[in-house]
Amino acid sequence: MPRVGEIEAALFEIAPHACAMDWDNVGLLVGKPGREVRKILVSLDITEAVIEEAHRWGADLIVSHHPVIFHGQKRVTDQDVTGRILLQLVECNLSAICMHTNLDITEGGVNDTLAEYLSLRDFYRLENTGVVRVGTLDAPMELTEFVRYVSKRLNCNGVRYADAGRPVHRVGVGGGACGEFEDAAITAGCDTYVTADLSYHQFVDAKAKGINLIDAGHFPTEDPVCGEVAAYLQAKFPQVEIQKSAVHREAIQYYVEGV
Repeated sequence: MPRVGEIEAALFEIAPHACAMDWDNVGLLVGKPGREVRKILVSLDITEAVIEEAHRWGADLIVSHHPVIFHGQKRVTDQDVTGRILLQLVECNLSAICMHTNLDITEGGVNDTLAEYLSLRDFYRLENTGVVRVGTLDAPMELTEFVRYVSKRLNCNGVRYADAGRPVHRVGVGGGACGEFEDAAITAGCDTYVTADLSYHQFVDAKAKGINLIDAGHFPTEDPVCGEVAAYLQAKFPQVEIQKSAVHREAIQYYVEGV
């Protein structure tokens, strides 16, 4: 059976460590590289519920997108969420490998997958962003129609959007919190930008700036890549059982008056 270090090396083949931003924390964050792996659970995040799921299933390793150690953790106790998660991983004898901004940037990663999910054609990476992809729809769509399409394709609980009065044809996408690249999408000629975690003022200014904005949520815009990672690892290590988390879902819920 392959070992944890071999799984990490295989993931770095598609999402090289060198692609990660300098502030990021990627790779094997919990566990021993020499441990054998028979079952892998893939999830966008490592939460207490995901660890319980992995432990019940008998997994040896969790592969996630968001790093389980990120904000300068100085102690591991049960007095904070990250500490509890790290203790739980160790107590359940689970290793953790995390592929974050390197998976955002790389070909076939988060943003290529998002562009493919939204049926963008001839998409390419905006080099001045590293992450944003720009492509076109087969035919222009009305914004409300495209919003419904995005919501359905990404299984969103809700979608926030701003209408600049333009049909949707040339689209920029940035999975997760990529609001900082809105102006880059405008410069690239996009009429519509799909991302997550946009600010109030970005919505207020959207019409004046001439771009439709769609905030489809952090989880929905990034979670599709987990299926791609699972499929890649299954092809690479056919002797290992691999599945995507069934318990980890969008955490944000929406209440709309009158609905």
